[in-house]
Amino acid sequence: MKQLPEFKDVVSAAQKISGYAVKTPLLKCHDLSEKLSAEIYIKPECLQRVGAFKFRGAFNRLSRLNPEERKRGVVAYSSGNHAQGVAASAQILQMDAVIVMPEDSPKMKLQNTKDYGAEVITYDRERQSREEIADKIAQERGCIIVPSFEDFYIIAGQGTLALEAVNQAEELGVKFDLFMTPIGGGGLISGCSLALKELSPTTEIYGVEPEGFNDVQRSLKEGKIQSNPKSSGSICDAILTPHPEAMTFAIMSKNLSGVLTVSDDEVLVAMKYAWEKMKLVVEPGACVTLAAILHGKIDVKGKTVCLVLSGGNVDGDTFKKALDK
Repeated sequence: MKQLPEFKDVVSAAQKISGYAVKTPLLKCHDLSEKLSAEIYIKPECLQRVGAFKFRGAFNRLSRLNPEERKRGVVAYSSGNHAQGVAASAQILQMDAVIVMPEDSPKMKLQNTKDYGAEVITYDRERQSREEIADKIAQERGCIIVPSFEDFYIIAGQGTLALEAVNQAEELGVKFDLFMTPIGGGGLISGCSLALKELSPTTEIYGVEPEGFNDVQRSLKEGKIQSNPKSSGSICDAILTPHPEAMTFAIMSKNLSGVLTVSDDEVLVAMKYAWEKMKLVVEPGACVTLAAILHGKIDVKGKTVCLVLSGGNVDGDTFKKALDK
C-alpha cells in the first residue's frame, strides 16, 4: 500500500494552490432549504478554474515536480475535467502535457483541453485501455504519469475543497451535519474526508454515484474493490471510472458514512433545478448530490447539509436535454 495523505497534506496543498485556484463560495440555497425543511449549502466548483474541482489536485501534483521532471512533461488520462486541470496547470507551469481522452468525451471538454495547449490523443473506451496508452506514451517520451485520482498529491489537493468549506461555514456560524460529493474514482471524497474528519468529526460523509456504475457502493459493502460491468452508458461521463483504487478505497472505507445512487433522469431534473433556482450551469456528473436530495435518497430534514457541485463543463445538447425535462 502506498503512503496515504493526511490532514497536514491537505493544508500543505491549500498553501500550494493559493493564488492559482479559485476559493469558490459557500452559498445557502434558500429555496431548497425551505422545500426540504433543512439548511442546504452548496459549494459550486463549476466556478473553479477550468470549470471543475479537478484543478485543485492537478495543480498541487504538477507543482511538486522537480525541474528535471518538468522538462520531461506529463501525460494524463481523463474524460475531461482532470484533462483540463492538468492541461491548465501545465500551461501555468510551462510544461508539456499529453492527455488521453475518450473519443466520446463532450466536445467542450476536448476543445478546452486543446485550448490550454495540451496534445490530445483519443481512444475507444469500450475497446482500449487508457492506462495502457498512457503507459506507452510515458515510456516512449519519458513523461510523468499524472493519475486522475489514485495519487497522494491529487487526493490532498482535492481535499482543499472541504478545508475551504468548513472554514467558510465557521465564519457563518454553521456546522455541517452532512457533507456530500459525487464519486468517480474517489479522489475528491477521499481528500475531503481527511479535512472533515480533522475539523468536523461529527459530520457524516456521503458520496453519490450513477445507477449502474456504483462500484464504490458495492466495494464498501463487500469489503473489497469491485468493478463496474461497463465503462459507458450514463450521461454522468465525468464520474464513470472502472473501479476505485487501493488508496481511495482505503480512505473511503475508513471515513464514509454511505454511498447513494441516482438515475440519469433524476440528474437531468437536478441540472434544470440548479439553473432555474441557483443560476448555475452544472454538468451531469457534478449534479448527482443535488439529484440525491431532490429525490429523497437521504433524509435531510432538520439537518445542515453541504452539497458539492463539482463541475460545469456540459455540452449544449446535454444541457438542453436537461432544460427540456
